Amino acid sequence: MPNLEALRAELMANHDEFRSLAEEHRKCEARLQELHAKSLLSQEDEIQEKQIKVHKLRLKDRMEQLLREHRAASVGS
Repeated sequence: MPNLEALRAELMANHDEFRSLAEEHRKCEARLQELHAKSLLSQEDEIQEKQIKVHKLRLKDRMEQLLREHRAASVGS
């Protein structure tokens, strides 16, 4: 059974949805870094930060689901 990093690499190379989720997750992380670079967050920034964090978590959950499905398919074959 391939290790977790090998599975991630395989999905990044061959699975469009996983690759798209990973890219969106990276963009969310970059936006959060921009917000954290500010010395003082406005109320809108704080709301956006919370929304991004929730969205980022949903992306990660879906990526983990795809990893589990792929791992189960690899074991089953």
